[in-house]
Amino acid sequence: MPTLDWIGKDKVINHHKDVPYKVLERKYSFDESGMHKEDIHSNNMIIHGDNLEALKSLLPQYEGKIKCIYIDPPYNTGNEGWIYNDNVNDPKIKKWLGEVVGKEGEDLSRHDKWLCMMYPRLVLLQKLLADDGAIFISIDDNEKDYLKLICNEIFGANYYMGTIVRATGQTTGQDSSGLGSSFDYVLVYSKSCDYIFGGLPLTEHDLKRFKNEDDRGNYAYDQLRKTGSNDRREDRPNMYYAIINPDGEELYPTATAGYDSRWRVEKKTYNKLVEDDLIFWKKTKRNNEEVWWPYVKYYAEGRTKRPSPLWTEIEGNKKASRDVKSILGVDCKFDYPKPIEMIDRILKIASVGKEDIVLDSFAGSGTTAHAVLNMNKSDGGNRKFILVEMGDYADTITAERVKRVINGYGEGKNAVEGTGGNFSYYELGNPLFMQDGTINDEVDITEVRKYVWYTETNGIEYKEDIQEKYFLGSYNDTAYYFYYEKDRVTILDYEFLTSVHKKEQAYVIYADSCALSDSDLQKWNITFKKIPRDIEHI
Repeated sequence: MPTLDWIGKDKVINHHKDVPYKVLERKYSFDESGMHKEDIHSNNMIIHGDNLEALKSLLPQYEGKIKCIYIDPPYNTGNEGWIYNDNVNDPKIKKWLGEVVGKEGEDLSRHDKWLCMMYPRLVLLQKLLADDGAIFISIDDNEKDYLKLICNEIFGANYYMGTIVRATGQTTGQDSSGLGSSFDYVLVYSKSCDYIFGGLPLTEHDLKRFKNEDDRGNYAYDQLRKTGSNDRREDRPNMYYAIINPDGEELYPTATAGYDSRWRVEKKTYNKLVEDDLIFWKKTKRNNEEVWWPYVKYYAEGRTKRPSPLWTEIEGNKKASRDVKSILGVDCKFDYPKPIEMIDRILKIASVGKEDIVLDSFAGSGTTAHAVLNMNKSDGGNRKFILVEMGDYADTITAERVKRVINGYGEGKNAVEGTGGNFSYYELGNPLFMQDGTINDEVDITEVRKYVWYTETNGIEYKEDIQEKYFLGSYNDTAYYFYYEKDRVTILDYEFLTSVHKKEQAYVIYADSCALSDSDLQKWNITFKKIPRDIEHI
């Protein structure tokens, strides 16, 4: 597979591992009743800070859990004035720190800087993406081809779902020798080859064309069994499994020719199709016998599961600028904000469910949160949003827009009713670990406990137990203890065991040292982990 090389690539491929894990410090929370200093335990987050560090801070709790990611990074036109800030340990890159990235004629390393900036962020975004999720990346001609090559490396070329061409409503490049462009692009990658796009609202044309007179409703469909080339069981063994038909009987994929075939999707994707009511059963003749046979609905709540790659009917960036002004009452400081209708469409074709999480790590004016709140209001959902913005306007514009969307904005005939909802606003705090790997004493012990719990349980929700001081929680029949004190050495010994009251099949106990013998540990099924050596560093 073709790959791309550039100045600094060898230093940034694994740079995400060197990024310090920083604690997220909640500054305030907000809901319909206003600002709150106390924690209202909102699952919606707006984070102010460098998005590389912020993504690293999200990793322990949210790895593999984000259903939809949308990002609108700098297009690197040469006129944006974005600044390279990543502290990569390499002389060639260190001299870029704090420099405004200018035009190609002024700085021949403009593309190198952009790729060095994007690569580690995309690596972390890939880790955060759920197995049934997708990422949508806005870009234009300046970096589109380079972006696709590095996304092929990070996400895998097989997970490229396509490129959406979007009409921006304005023409660029009129003052240069190049052709003007009225379009930009949205590259789409998934985490699974079996990713299925969601549908869009039915148009009148759709209703006339796809109205069914039987119990199928407004759906087109195709059989669940794979047909054509590569349809045999041995071609994809993991797609040969039993499903239960309406009579409660097991059904395996079998071709009309009689050989073992396979389904179109993996079992986990099939289960999601069932959950979303996208499987349609129909009686059909097979081998002279009438049997139930499964089909996939290709029109979920609307238009085809293969969305058009050309979006010309959505109003462009000028409309988005007017929208931001109508909400905030001031001119939009962003040159090319994205229209909320565009993000709304992305959420729909990404099949974002009512409890799913949406992430935007180049949040800008907060359009993604606005779209999520609108969707929740329309169907009573509880979708969560996470926004990251490094600009100094994260509170005054990004969060302010979300506040006004929650409470409503505008006056008279232009008044827009609030969506309701809430969020908490965060700043990036101290690193959890010092450079020598020891725990930073300036970090609140609760944050340390959360980190250890998340890394042990793959992000299971942390709930503090006030009954046992050092108990973190139980997971998979294992009790976890974090025996740590800032001002003294802790020892796992018989005295400490007398304080362990949880009854589980196994125990994982962190401490500075262990006085128990190997036979004692085995006797009580205890795994000892040394602080800080055995704390996982993500």
